[in-house]
Amino acid sequence: MDIPNLVKNDSGLEHYASVINKRIEQTILKEKDLCGEGALEDVANGHLYYGLHKYHDYWCFREKAPFASEIYFVGDFSEWKISEKYRLNRINKWDWELKIPADVLHHGDLYKLIIKWQGGEGERIPAYCRRVVQDADTKIFSAQVWEPPKKYRWKHKSPKTPDYPLIYEAHIGMSSEKEKVATFDEFRKTVLPRIAEAGYNMLQLMAIQEHPYYGSFGYQVSNFFAPSSRFGTPEDLKHLIDEAHGLGIGLILDIVHSHSVINEQEGLSRFDGTTELYFYPGERGYHSLWNSRCFDYGKNLVLAFLLSNCKYWLEEFKFDGFRFDGVTSMMYRDHGLGRDFTDYSCYFDGNQDDNAIIYLTLANKLLHRLNPDVITIAEDVSGMPGLAAPQADGGTGFDYRMAMGVADFWIKTIVEKPDETWQVGDMYYELCRKRKDEKTISYAESHDQAMVGDKTLIFRLIDSEMYYSMNVFCENLSIDRGIALHKMIRLASLATAGNGYLNFMGNEFGHPEWIDFPREGNNWSYKYARRQWSLRDDTNLRYRFLAEFDKAMISIVRQENFFDYEPFALSINNEAQVLIFKRGDIVFFFNFNPNESFTDYAIEIDKGSYTIILNSDSPTFNGFDRIDENYPYPTHTYYKQQLLKVYLPARTAFVMKKL
Repeated sequence: MDIPNLVKNDSGLEHYASVINKRIEQTILKEKDLCGEGALEDVANGHLYYGLHKYHDYWCFREKAPFASEIYFVGDFSEWKISEKYRLNRINKWDWELKIPADVLHHGDLYKLIIKWQGGEGERIPAYCRRVVQDADTKIFSAQVWEPPKKYRWKHKSPKTPDYPLIYEAHIGMSSEKEKVATFDEFRKTVLPRIAEAGYNMLQLMAIQEHPYYGSFGYQVSNFFAPSSRFGTPEDLKHLIDEAHGLGIGLILDIVHSHSVINEQEGLSRFDGTTELYFYPGERGYHSLWNSRCFDYGKNLVLAFLLSNCKYWLEEFKFDGFRFDGVTSMMYRDHGLGRDFTDYSCYFDGNQDDNAIIYLTLANKLLHRLNPDVITIAEDVSGMPGLAAPQADGGTGFDYRMAMGVADFWIKTIVEKPDETWQVGDMYYELCRKRKDEKTISYAESHDQAMVGDKTLIFRLIDSEMYYSMNVFCENLSIDRGIALHKMIRLASLATAGNGYLNFMGNEFGHPEWIDFPREGNNWSYKYARRQWSLRDDTNLRYRFLAEFDKAMISIVRQENFFDYEPFALSINNEAQVLIFKRGDIVFFFNFNPNESFTDYAIEIDKGSYTIILNSDSPTFNGFDRIDENYPYPTHTYYKQQLLKVYLPARTAFVMKKL
């Protein structure tokens, strides 16, 4: 087999070429085994066959349960009693089927399965169920017949996929200021306009797949094909997506295929009496840290289920992209727990789950076949080579990977190092450290950094002073420091980003505190599972300045397209704590020095005149107005060098453009 470009482009992989080639061969063989004479797109049609479907004069329900001995369809229509009329027929080794007269079931009816097996039985929600609701009193989940009289009619086409995704990560339920679970409609009316006004071109939605425990942040999925009913109806979700498309915003689904909830009545665990229908046997089928079930990606049944899930969300809800959660956990037998990935041997030492890597490769292939403009993003902390490289080059085929080390770097810097010791050389190295053959999405902080037990960037910088001194009438050195560094950190993360940028809902204006979903330990309170938009809107508070800076920062990316160019360092001065680099004709200046400003700081640069297009020290952004933004900055010749001299105030960043 030929040496793949992935290896040719990285000499460090030469020793592992045979392993990489074997993975490629295994993927080809698995696709042939899975598809037979058909196509990958056909294998991914399970959602059109299984589950409950309405035809002209009858309903048809099908389920895959090879180890079941009997299956009964029960619900409102049968007064929740087992009836031989609604006993499913086994049609082959794997599948069961039941046809029901059209007038028996009605839109909104609740139903479940009673599955019996040798030695036991249990209530189950169908694997391919598209609508699951929870009883307000009993808290029990049931499947629901969902056949509304009117289908949703889409009004807008999907916008053109941006060359550089500027992603606004959001959670529907916690998007309200009120202490409650917000809905799709409320988000569409109140938050979506804010996202459009802020300039983001993609919206990433978390916790969409149904999950029984709200506090899991949506990462303990029970019903993979059901939009969470706690936020509204499937039509409400479609309306939100449609309106976002009308505003030029693409939609990314935070899809969870890395594991499944351990619950049996709500989820897939022990679905037909065996724990191994969808999951690995024995200990390998359980994630000890997450207390969840691990899919057996070697089974065609599982591959067909997950691929069908990808196709369903893409076609039924018109999502424009997918961020695959927990990819590190999928790719390693030990889930990457407690491991430091220090050299290439860590990616080829036999600890890898090749079945999972094959699935991810097939999922990317399927999604890009169905929609060549779709984008896929991998959440991987390990740095697996080739994960976001094209499949033609021997890669897994993700379009982007999350640059997860950036957020970790900022936390480590803030927590462990006094301001006076920040090394801009280390900073520049960490921010720019990306594989050349892959595209990345950078971020200063995501939802991970805001979870209870952790702190957002702004809270790490200011802490309890936020409660008392964030008003415009109060002078406070801690607040001044926090606001200045918050702007600089976010600009540095954006300015060095490889190919895209992400922000979590509310972080753009420095939302205080952490995220803590209602749970027994906090008396089921929603106080910290919401977004206080009024803080951003109150002109007497300083949060609005951070929001305005974020908006201006995002605007420059969209106007100048500096992601087209690699960062090129012009000055890395650790002693002065000054970092200056350019991307094309855009030049970024950072003075992280907490005490010292520099007059006539000189750098060698292309001849011409430069003008300031963004300045963190501007009063518009709660700065101290120490820089003349209207002054044209020409270069001067000095011993055949072109020098640009600027004034660099302490704790300030600004951006210049060559005229």
